[in-house]
Amino acid sequence: MLGRLAVLAGAAALASGSACAMSPPEQASTGCRVIGGELLPPDSGGADALCNAISAAAAKHAAGVGYSVEVRVLPRSRLSAFLTLSDGRKLPEQSFVRMDKPLSSGAFARFAEAIAAELAKAGSGES
Repeated sequence: MLGRLAVLAGAAALASGSACAMSPPEQASTGCRVIGGELLPPDSGGADALCNAISAAAAKHAAGVGYSVEVRVLPRSRLSAFLTLSDGRKLPEQSFVRMDKPLSSGAFARFAEAIAAELAKAGSGES
């Protein structure tokens, strides 16, 4: 009986050791905050849809670049984003204006692509 317990304890120790080796690689930290999200049209999906679009575009075009973004919703269908890289560098303000229609998920995707392009450029060392 004691021999079986020792074998089980050894197997458990091996299993727990290998679980650590199989953990996923660390991802770049990201954060998104929307100020004035209540001004977004309900049909757009709101602040969550905007942050999800930015996250998806950044994952596609700037994988591994850690960042935080603060988006401000301004009157007349305007958005303004302030980007900070995980190393503390601040990127130029990104602006988006939708003149002909209210902001939508499609507009969010276009704004997110522009943000991701700036993140990719900064992540590659370009100025």
